[in-house]
Amino acid sequence: MTAAPGRARQAAGWRPPATAYGLGLAVAGVAAAWGVHWLLPAVPLLTASVVLGIVAAHLPGARGLVRGVCRAGLSFAGKRLMRLGIVLLGLKLSLSDVLGLGWATVAMVLGVVAATFCGTWWLGRRMGLRGDQPLLIATGYSICGASAIGAVSEVSESDERDVATSVALVTLCGTLAIAVLPLLQHPLGLDDVAFGRWVGASVHDVGQVVATAQTAGPAALGDAVLVKLVRVAMLAPLVAALATSVRARGRAKAAAGEGTVGEAAKRRPPLVPLFVLGFLAMTALRSTDLLSTTTLDTAATAQELLLAAALFGLGSAVHLPSLTRTGARVAALGLCAWLVIAGASYAGVVLTT
Repeated sequence: MTAAPGRARQAAGWRPPATAYGLGLAVAGVAAAWGVHWLLPAVPLLTASVVLGIVAAHLPGARGLVRGVCRAGLSFAGKRLMRLGIVLLGLKLSLSDVLGLGWATVAMVLGVVAATFCGTWWLGRRMGLRGDQPLLIATGYSICGASAIGAVSEVSESDERDVATSVALVTLCGTLAIAVLPLLQHPLGLDDVAFGRWVGASVHDVGQVVATAQTAGPAALGDAVLVKLVRVAMLAPLVAALATSVRARGRAKAAAGEGTVGEAAKRRPPLVPLFVLGFLAMTALRSTDLLSTTTLDTAATAQELLLAAALFGLGSAVHLPSLTRTGARVAALGLCAWLVIAGASYAGVVLTT
């Protein structure tokens, strides 16, 4: 007779994990974003997820939950689920696809990525943007939008507010590209294939690339996705280089007496983070052609849902009143970066097609 009260007390004392509430809210946010995408197919799921995350952070009824009991789970989604989504993103890329583009196009993409990254980072620092915002915005514009920002923020240990602001800016500009770039195809004298390559080389997120390029037909869409995935492949070497830089700074601080060797060792990330190794492993697996179409489609769906949940979590960290303090400079950097990548990629496409 005493066991039942004991079990009752145990049940009464049970509490769900700290992340449960936030993860539940992220799942609800993804469901709502899917509904928006279903009603408005031109709005990518990932874009809708970021926007709804920002709305939830400022909606009177949900704001308290987002900043309180749900914060741990939303932060978990923005970091951990982002990693899993990036790993699965590797299944979209194969070596044969890259080689099929030709070395001239691959070299063009590398040049556009380098010019956009270096130019945006330098300009952001000159404009005095806070924290890691110049680095994160440069990464998002040059490689693959919010996914790249999430990956780089892991090794740079960036402030969550900087990450959220950068994601919001890159998402906004990528969304505008869906409407603006198709209007420029014919005035710029681009045929469907050239337009697709321009979109793939200049638009940030994979979903935004698809939404933009499909307006010119299947030929444009196919080349746009391939060019975009070449940019995605640049994520691994960039993260590895950044990790090396962080380790070197940690050793320098330890040598200068700003911290013990043990503390520096604890802070430094691995040379190549595990999720980047996972990304490369998935790319190698895709290159073997061993995976069925069904498997790849299932993985693609899982990848999109994971990234959607992660972006909802990141969007919920955006605080618009704080953003307005540097809003003009952030917006100016975003506009300049957009002009750089659009102009450089247009010149590259004209020279290589």
